[in-house]
Amino acid sequence: MIEVKNLSKYFGKVKAVDDISFNVKRGEILGFLGPNAAGKTTTMRIITGFLKPTNGTVFVENIDVLEKPEEVKKKIGYLAEDNPIYTDLTPKEYLKFMGEVREMEKNLFKERFEKVIHDTGIEDVLNRPIGELSKGFRQRVGLAQALLHDPEILILDEPTTGLDPAQIVEIRNLIKELGKEKTVILSTHILPEVEMLCERAIIIHKGKIVAEGKIKELEEKTKRKESVKFLIKANKKDFEEKIKERKDVESYSIKSLNDFIEGKISFKEGDAREILFDLCVLNKWRIYELYSERYGLEEIFLQLVREE
Repeated sequence: MIEVKNLSKYFGKVKAVDDISFNVKRGEILGFLGPNAAGKTTTMRIITGFLKPTNGTVFVENIDVLEKPEEVKKKIGYLAEDNPIYTDLTPKEYLKFMGEVREMEKNLFKERFEKVIHDTGIEDVLNRPIGELSKGFRQRVGLAQALLHDPEILILDEPTTGLDPAQIVEIRNLIKELGKEKTVILSTHILPEVEMLCERAIIIHKGKIVAEGKIKELEEKTKRKESVKFLIKANKKDFEEKIKERKDVESYSIKSLNDFIEGKISFKEGDAREILFDLCVLNKWRIYELYSERYGLEEIFLQLVREE
């Protein structure tokens, strides 16, 4: 549905995007993840036709963005970073204005207007100035604008930045619902957002793609072994002696808590829980806590960025 090939963008001598290529499939929510100034917003602006690349091509539904940017814009709903909307207008006035800009036929506008205000939950604030609304409601108005012309694709650039926790949950739930009907690119630096909403992610750093794939695939790329956290009743010296005798221990850390040992351990192969459980049984150490520690996207991201 979206095909990005060898895309680069310079601002003077600064390379904001460095020869990146990727595809977005129809009906998926793709996480476009990276720290601030990684090149995320620049890439989104090029895909939406608001910025020309220095090199490379972007095709949306087989339409070249460079050759036919206006045609591409009809297929895309774009919520830009910081959501630039007219704060002196009411949501009703703003959406009417956007309908006129998009030259929507009156009956179609009326139909779409009713749907988007319902889907984004802004019915109760339609006649209040946007400048008086909370940031959460302003983001909802921005999403309503992006959805007004019923686009096939939604591009959301940092949609939850600056929101309070309750507003973040509301917007994430809304994005999840929209993802059932639309193709969505979610550009963000918020790692849990990608884990919650996206099956596949692209990680960009200093303008380059450093990793791409499903979340589980990205976990495998870090080559980090599963760790087990534990609390057992055992002598620390005895425990360390037994661990050092083994050749399959990847890493471990422990501390004494009176008659107990609290720690974390990983092994080179096998299920770490089973290995540690068998070791405890063999040495008659009593287990009080034993559970896996899953490496989340945050650890994956930090490791991949460090490698770059």
